[in-house]
Amino acid sequence: MLPPILRDNLALPVVGSPLFIISHPALVIAQCKSGVVGAFPTLNARPVEQLDDWLAEITSELDNYRQKNPEKKVAPFAANLIVHRSNNRLEEDIRLLVKHKVPVVITSLGAVPEVNQAVQSYGGITLHDVTNQRHAHSAINKGATGLICVAAGAGGHAGTLSPFALIQETREWFDGPLLLAGSIANGGAVLAAQAMGADLAYIGSPFIATNEARAVDDYKQAIAQFGAEDIVYTNLFTGVHGNYLRQSIINAGMDPDNLPESDPSKMDFGSGSSSKAKAWKDIWGCGQGIGAVKSVGPVADLVDRLKREYEEARARLCA
Repeated sequence: MLPPILRDNLALPVVGSPLFIISHPALVIAQCKSGVVGAFPTLNARPVEQLDDWLAEITSELDNYRQKNPEKKVAPFAANLIVHRSNNRLEEDIRLLVKHKVPVVITSLGAVPEVNQAVQSYGGITLHDVTNQRHAHSAINKGATGLICVAAGAGGHAGTLSPFALIQETREWFDGPLLLAGSIANGGAVLAAQAMGADLAYIGSPFIATNEARAVDDYKQAIAQFGAEDIVYTNLFTGVHGNYLRQSIINAGMDPDNLPESDPSKMDFGSGSSSKAKAWKDIWGCGQGIGAVKSVGPVADLVDRLKREYEEARARLCA
């Protein structure tokens, strides 16, 4: 069952996933105003003082918009925490999330009871992303409100399990908030996620190809140009397996069909200024669902398309 903040304030059952480097206030605000949850990684705000400014800006802008447009569904926003020892500013980020009472916090790469307790202390909810049942059980046992099942084909860090299997096995024991990530790029796929047992769809790559996204133009155009067969699954760039655009790997002077394996014990998610993080900044994360994206445009247009396709899919099922 969804908490009221997610059940009552969405125009479409969608959460925009936090996009490394790309998500920033302009994108998050546009998503929330369109009625879907906007999210960003806290590490996108650098230095840490900028996170304080971003949270204040997003909160203020959305509050003002709600007051001026009481008839509209304005979604809450979310911040994403990398809960991993490579994140050397985790404690300070948590302090700022609590200060601003961020309504939804997404945790990745580590389930920590203290993080869940801190967010839930002011009425916030925590969603933890998982790729298998072991991690899913661990997250709930450590106090997460809900789960994000990251299935095969998701952009960035992704699992290898079919969404059917991952959702099915999770719903056998968990009846709380459940989101599905993995190649969801049109309204029919959003409805399919719900039909499988998920409450909400978790969508990332299509939002890269929007005007508000903080991505270079070539990256945005690539999302609209390429399809599922142009995605490479590798752990080279962070130590965790993920999906990346083949063309960006070629542009970096590497052979996407002959990439070495990385050492998972040396994971690096760019929380500092390491040379490795800088070396991979032009490698473009992307999911397999991008074939549904045909052009670059405003967030509002993308969400309108998803809404239209969602309703069309529902109508077909009821016909």
